[in-house]
Amino acid sequence: MNRKLAFGAIAAASALIAAGVQAAANAAPDAAPTHAATGRAQLMDQAHKAAPRIAKSLALSGKERLVPRDVVVGENGVRHVRYDRTYDGLRVIGGDLVVHEDAKQRVKSVTWAHKGSLSLGAVKPAVSRASAENKAHGVAQSMATERGRGDSDSLKRVKGAQSPDLIVWAASGTPALAWDTTVNGVQQDNGPSELHVVSDAATGKVLTKYEGIKGAADDKGVHVGTVDLSTKKSGSGFELKDPSRGDGSTVDLKGGTDGNGTPFTDDDDAWGTGKADDPQSAAVDAQFGAAATWDFYKKVFKRAGIFNDGKGAVSRVHYGKDFVNAFWSDDCRCMTYGDGEGNNHPLTALDVAGHEMTHGVTSATAQLVYEGESGGLNEATSDILGTGVEWHANLADDKPDYLIGEEIDIRGDGSPLRYMDKPSKDGSSADYWAAGVGDKDVHHSSGVANHFYYLLSEGSGKKTVNGVEYDSPTQDGSTVTGIGHEKAEAIWYNALTKYFTSTTDYKAARKATLKAAGDLYGADSAEAKAVAAAWTGVNVK
Repeated sequence: MNRKLAFGAIAAASALIAAGVQAAANAAPDAAPTHAATGRAQLMDQAHKAAPRIAKSLALSGKERLVPRDVVVGENGVRHVRYDRTYDGLRVIGGDLVVHEDAKQRVKSVTWAHKGSLSLGAVKPAVSRASAENKAHGVAQSMATERGRGDSDSLKRVKGAQSPDLIVWAASGTPALAWDTTVNGVQQDNGPSELHVVSDAATGKVLTKYEGIKGAADDKGVHVGTVDLSTKKSGSGFELKDPSRGDGSTVDLKGGTDGNGTPFTDDDDAWGTGKADDPQSAAVDAQFGAAATWDFYKKVFKRAGIFNDGKGAVSRVHYGKDFVNAFWSDDCRCMTYGDGEGNNHPLTALDVAGHEMTHGVTSATAQLVYEGESGGLNEATSDILGTGVEWHANLADDKPDYLIGEEIDIRGDGSPLRYMDKPSKDGSSADYWAAGVGDKDVHHSSGVANHFYYLLSEGSGKKTVNGVEYDSPTQDGSTVTGIGHEKAEAIWYNALTKYFTSTTDYKAARKATLKAAGDLYGADSAEAKAVAAAWTGVNVK
């Protein structure tokens, strides 16, 4: 059966020049960026007040405004202030930028998604809102009629289009006034679809389309084994809600495909049997996955939750019937899991949870647009940091590895969904960068960055890690020496939160990770040299 075997997608609109303060060699003063120094609210208020001054210093036009989205402060006082841009009051997709400031808030450099001022003239569309809606609906219908071809980009059913939003599209090509229309429907795997169709407001030409659904101790889960969950007292019993992690909770959809679900409750606070036929077992997996993801970001990077706001995520289990997928939604800030073939193979594995919730982190930071090379980097970010969640949890029943989706057996033959040491082993993913790699499905173009991460972590050649055999080749036959997965993840996270923008491609990702490695360990450090060697090994030069 040909399925879209992807943990999901991310809808957001995503490049780079960078500078900043260089740390001393072999030191890591900026390894854990945090908002805690002066408080996030105060930092955001300062960014709001500084926005007009920053816009003027960057020679933006009088129609452009900067709106702060995030502020990351390193322990050395360096600030990385991420701004979204509007034009004459309209949202600009691909107009974001990161302003890098020293401890005295002096601008040292800027990382742009689209560099320079925008000039579009009057924001009066020649194409009507109704015409744009009809166009988008027609695009979706065409995708639905292609379903018989086994096209992974097709839809099963179209429900209807929402009223289009007038925006400025600057994520690719010449910035243009455009209509962004969301068409609701059903994907091939029976999961929900929120297809965004972006069309030129002057000509009606479709500029792009992308999917808005992100995806793929006495408590016993199907995948995580026996664990100890933090729960909340509720009446005479307990609710599957974690007060120690922002009240993150798990609810039961009971085969439904929408709604808030029913909270899981239990009289004795002993959850699940470890068997898929007990509805609580998948809930244990999901609740543990959310907790493990929270702990990874909190303990390693001092990030308080997916959106760094101290609020826990909601996990919804038992979605639909025979739904072989899982996804993250920014709208509800929730994670949703299907039960797989026959409704007895829930997709609640730990690396799935880490992968999907990391889509939320990307949405809160770089917002890598989900198409082309930036889309591949978006998916790879979830694979890389989702793998970090698995390593950090270090479960006996799910030993950490460099395989994606190995626990859920989605193909039914025991093989993982993706391989990081040699991505092409899945039959579709790219091992190395080449012209046109961005034309691949984002879950396959992500192979370039996944391979980079493996090489940076473990190095090239044959080796066995936690009982799994790997053999990772380089494109040019060079030898790469790994620096360990923890340093590799720190470099990637710092690049994501400080230097990636919505339009970052592989060439820009190399520059961003080199800058992040320089911040953490020094520009001439062994770690920075390993980053360069690993990118060269996957043909990103």
